Amino acid sequence: MAIKVHVKKEDTVLVLSGKDRGKKGKVLSVNPSTNQVLVEGVNMSTKHKKPRGRYQQGGIIHQESPVDGSNVMLVCDKCGKPTKVARKILDNGQKVRSCKKCDEIIDVILEKK
Repeated sequence: MAIKVHVKKEDTVLVLSGKDRGKKGKVLSVNPSTNQVLVEGVNMSTKHKKPRGRYQQGGIIHQESPVDGSNVMLVCDKCGKPTKVARKILDNGQKVRSCKKCDEIIDVILEKK
């Protein structure tokens, strides 16, 4: 069963633990089934790649590795502070994500049909 992850793609997050603690980065992808998040410039690993085909170049590639979703915290765009996410329902029936520190709306949650 997939776990609901509190961050989305394109969110800015702060890493809370691990070797990259304190770094900020943009979320590249989210995998709810394993509760893992891929953050730009965080948890870099090296991969040795063999050239496949005539024109592809091989060598050592540096790429991001996934981080557990519990180790990142959303950074609010308005106040710039790391915050928890509150889910609210507005008067017109829209569901929104909001910042718990400054109480500003982060974005609207789109419902799946």
